[in-house]
Amino acid sequence: MRLKPVLLAAFVLSAFAVSGVALVAVTHETMDPRIAENQRQAMLQKFALILPTAPDNDPLADTIEVSAPELLGAASTRVYPVIDAGETVAVVLEPEVPDGYAGPIRLLVSVLRDGRIGGVRVLSHHETPGLGDKIEEAKSDWVEGFAGASLSNPPLEQWGVKRDGGHFDQFTGATITPRAVVKAVKNTLIYVERQGDQLFVVPASETPPLQTPTAAHEAPAPATARETS
Repeated sequence: MRLKPVLLAAFVLSAFAVSGVALVAVTHETMDPRIAENQRQAMLQKFALILPTAPDNDPLADTIEVSAPELLGAASTRVYPVIDAGETVAVVLEPEVPDGYAGPIRLLVSVLRDGRIGGVRVLSHHETPGLGDKIEEAKSDWVEGFAGASLSNPPLEQWGVKRDGGHFDQFTGATITPRAVVKAVKNTLIYVERQGDQLFVVPASETPPLQTPTAAHEAPAPATARETS
């Protein structure tokens, strides 16, 4: 007789467990497409800020993968061709900055057909609030200073922060973060330059795998023990 309450309780608990799993599954199926669409729209908004014109194609659908870790920072990097009037007028890359002060930094860098930067935005980072996080456009306009730059403007030897004799500002109390971002943007330009017409002429839907460059343009800056001004 005593087993009945125990069995009843077990049945009730099992029912709750099954219902909970089902609810989680339904919520997951319902929310995932919405989350994905929100992420897509957020990415398109960033594209609009770093491109000179609205593309005719859907760059997010024409994504290709390349491998150039010595220049782009990760084993695999997304590249988004931007098509206008039947021509690839720009490419947007997602390089990773491996040597940020608090870990990797993901960037979005658009490079125009003539080798100039259309714009740079930060996708994610873990830099120090109030210091390194000034790479965010919401915190300062520092990242907007890359627009229009190229490997000849400023000259290649000035692609660094002013503390190192370069062209770009660092932040008060923080040098490691901007130094790493400047190097990553420069290396992205070097990668695009080395690929040449391969990135711009082939239609996005028929793009073959790209060849990996053999070496970076120059040795990386020496490591710094702590972030300082």
